[in-house]
Amino acid sequence: MTTDFNLLRRRLETERESLLGELKTTALVAVRRERGLYGEQGELATEIVEVEKGLILETRVRDQLADVEHALHKFDQGTYGLCDICGQPIEPARLEALPQANLCLSCKAHQAKNRM
Repeated sequence: MTTDFNLLRRRLETERESLLGELKTTALVAVRRERGLYGEQGELATEIVEVEKGLILETRVRDQLADVEHALHKFDQGTYGLCDICGQPIEPARLEALPQANLCLSCKAHQAKNRM
């Protein structure tokens, strides 16, 4: 099985557009909530929790977007598919499953082990 890098790039570009759209949506919801934060539409604690959930979601989307942008940058640099740590090729099955992967399985496992 050969890896179709053009297909992976298109998947990354599509994912980038989706994440940018999601960011716009979360930003609009956050603005609406901030305007009504101290209004009469609910209890303050409930609204604060909702704002916090929105911020967590926005952070997650921004992190995903950064990963996708990094992968697209690697395409432009001609280094897509190579591990950021050891420089070895990332397994094709890993790229198929997660086109924005920037580490081979060995380096990813080592990184996860060191975080514990």
